[in-house]
Amino acid sequence: MTRKRQNPHKPFMVFNTVLFFAVLFITGLFLYLAYTFKRDAEKKTHTYQEAYQIEITPDFSGESLSIYLNDSLLLNGIIPDTTLRMDIHRFAEEHALIVVDNETDTATPFNLSKNGGKIVLKKAEGEIVIEETPSRF
Repeated sequence: MTRKRQNPHKPFMVFNTVLFFAVLFITGLFLYLAYTFKRDAEKKTHTYQEAYQIEITPDFSGESLSIYLNDSLLLNGIIPDTTLRMDIHRFAEEHALIVVDNETDTATPFNLSKNGGKIVLKKAEGEIVIEETPSRF
């Protein structure tokens, strides 16, 4: 009777096969979780009902101004002799209105209220002044 020799590579191959399927399962699980969390994050975008009405008085007529809301440029140019009005819907949690005098490169920042409202930009004694009236909603 001849005795058959045992294959020494068989346990190694079984271990590699189990390890392969474990890695494949974990990779698939991570990909599935990544795509489901991404879809959930896209659904949670905020929409705001509040709005700002920005009014620039004729005090600035003939001056070159740039007006930014956060990092968005709203106006860049020479202000006419009439009152300018801009209606902007709130799009972020907090807003900062930045008025830049293009001739002197001085920036004047203002923090705006979360409730929206009417913002009037005036010039008093050579400085930019803001008057903010809360929204009536």
